[in-house]
Amino acid sequence: MYRLEQEREADWWEVEALYDLCFAPGRTALSSYRLRDGVPTVADLCALLRDEDGTLAAAIRYWPVTVGGKPVLLLGPVAVHPTRQGEGLGALLIAETLAEARRIGWERVMLVGDAPYYRRFGFRKLEKVVMPPPTNPERVLGMPLVIGAWEGVEGLVTKAA
Repeated sequence: MYRLEQEREADWWEVEALYDLCFAPGRTALSSYRLRDGVPTVADLCALLRDEDGTLAAAIRYWPVTVGGKPVLLLGPVAVHPTRQGEGLGALLIAETLAEARRIGWERVMLVGDAPYYRRFGFRKLEKVVMPPPTNPERVLGMPLVIGAWEGVEGLVTKAA
């Protein structure tokens, strides 16, 4: 059994250790991290799954960015401890936090990731949205949280002000 919790400030380094375990060295050099640098997370959407012993099993974070002057949620990173992978924990975190994002008024969300995995949640390639280099344009995905939210939203992804 897992407990879904909002990430607290005290969880920061534990979550960072999970991301270090799950992702390649140099992850913080990616363009998505440059968009996050010095920008607070969207704390209401950053979530954890802990097991009955309180051990961190999975985590997800969101950050604000802008595209064409419009506010956009940047999903990620999401990570599941290697010993817990295959249990659907990443999918659970994504589904729960996207529902909450919609509930609290966000209109659109994007990420850099694998289309075959994220397609099941409703993400599609964003044709006219450009992440700073080096980012493979095929991996720039988005999903409307409100019908039509991506219509006319295009251009370079920039840090939220």
